[in-house]
Amino acid sequence: MTTTAAALVDTLEELGVEYVFGYPGGRVIELLEHLPKSEVDLVRPRDEREASVMAEMHGRLTGTPGVLAGQGPWIGSLGMIGQMEARLSSSPMVVLTEASERGEYSTLAPYQQSRGDYGGFSLPSILDGVTKEWWFPRTPIETLRSTQLAFKHAVADRPGPTAIILDGDAITADLSDEPTPPAWDAREQSRTWDAAPTAEDVASAVAALERADRPVIVAGNGVHAAQAYDRLAAVADAYDCAVVTSYLGKSTYPETDDRAAGVMGSFGHEGANRVVSEADTLLVVGCRLNPMDTNWQAPDFIRPEEQTIIHADIDTRNAGWVYPADVGLIGDAKASLEALAEAGGAENGWALERAAEARDWFTAPECESDASPIKPQRAAKEIQAVVDDETIVTADSGNNRFWLLYYLQTPAVRTYFGSGGVGGMGWANPAAVSAALTTGKDVIAVAGDGGFSMTMNSVETAVEYGVAPTFVVLNDTSLGMVRQMQHEDGDIAGVEFHDTDFVKAAEAFGAVGRRVTAPDEFADAIAAGKAADVPHVIDARIDREEDMADTLASSFYESVGGLHE
Repeated sequence: MTTTAAALVDTLEELGVEYVFGYPGGRVIELLEHLPKSEVDLVRPRDEREASVMAEMHGRLTGTPGVLAGQGPWIGSLGMIGQMEARLSSSPMVVLTEASERGEYSTLAPYQQSRGDYGGFSLPSILDGVTKEWWFPRTPIETLRSTQLAFKHAVADRPGPTAIILDGDAITADLSDEPTPPAWDAREQSRTWDAAPTAEDVASAVAALERADRPVIVAGNGVHAAQAYDRLAAVADAYDCAVVTSYLGKSTYPETDDRAAGVMGSFGHEGANRVVSEADTLLVVGCRLNPMDTNWQAPDFIRPEEQTIIHADIDTRNAGWVYPADVGLIGDAKASLEALAEAGGAENGWALERAAEARDWFTAPECESDASPIKPQRAAKEIQAVVDDETIVTADSGNNRFWLLYYLQTPAVRTYFGSGGVGGMGWANPAAVSAALTTGKDVIAVAGDGGFSMTMNSVETAVEYGVAPTFVVLNDTSLGMVRQMQHEDGDIAGVEFHDTDFVKAAEAFGAVGRRVTAPDEFADAIAAGKAADVPHVIDARIDREEDMADTLASSFYESVGGLHE
């Protein structure tokens, strides 16, 4: 006989799980007791928030579920950050948690009880609002079967987080050798199959692309999720398309490529927005076309009454959701793009010239400025200078990510990932540690001083687990994005910070810290950080008077309204 906990760890091994990101607590301890004897490693950061982001990033990069484990009250609170990001960014994740039931005392409201009885709170209700699916199994065999299904559902259709709430008695009980109903082999039970578009829909899409004079591909996060980069490039070449991306789709296509036109939307490039607006045919791949991607549906931007829209998505609900689509390609992005690439082709002579013009928006005079404090545009270009196809940039929430979005021109696919599902501050640091563990690549985390402070314990986690991301703090001693929303100084409370010594904090964690105020110093520091085998924290003092809102393309349609009337 074997206990449920031991069988669950065996299941993790069978499914190829390399890491569990978590924090010991509650009945999850029974599970973690078996990890040292397994091939599964526990990565334990300083809290559940960081563990959840690390699991989300692992799932985002690998396409297999990142595993998060911890005690129910904290997985349902601190650990919700990564789960929300996973849900909205389509990152596969499996959560192993528990309800701190205390056995037969549950109806008497014991300390931390979270199964939903009077006197406690309902962890199932919390998880129901975020995860794709959740289970609260009560017997050993239910627990084993539910865990297998959690791995299946995490990657089926649109990926996302699933959760198992472990029962305190079931996790320590013996698993029957011949249960009824049985549990099947873990790999067979968790297997999924990719969906593909119909031949009729592919033929309609091919016909539309072949007759197009100005075809544009809009590449979204679904291309990342499917890792369909080669197929995307093949379709762009086959049909002579310009390629723009959504915010979450950045680095699905090299932004230095001749067909690349930049990032569209309210936080994107005016050049990319013009290209989308001028298109007669849009092939939208793995992008919902949400309001921020579409300039809040500005009338002169995407116009379904004038443009042919081909919408490829793994979820049929997303195709034609925001704008009516002429053709829907429902299925895995790889399958849809492969079918298009094999079925036809065309030339138009428009895309390369317009894409070249659009790429001019990746630069500005400030990108060359030698001023001190450092212009954030120049900081983005210095980061770009060290990014190659073996480097990953993780971008936090706030102004910092928009400077990167606008001025960091990615040279290869999978070189940039941002917090953009739920967009929580503090994401970049633990995501960078996870990326370094998962890929072995050089990783650069970029955050403002507000976001960096939230999860700077991640620097210590990097030291402990022997990885060496470079943590860049674009420091304006404030919540820069909110501060710049003020009409006059002092209009909004809580936007200013005292000047924290991040160099000393880095050194206390066992990392190298360096404060820089000039562009050349910053360039030297980031190059040194990338080359080092210990984490570096670079406290880069940026010009707080550079207003990101002045750069955004959202005002474009106000200034050129009627362009297509």
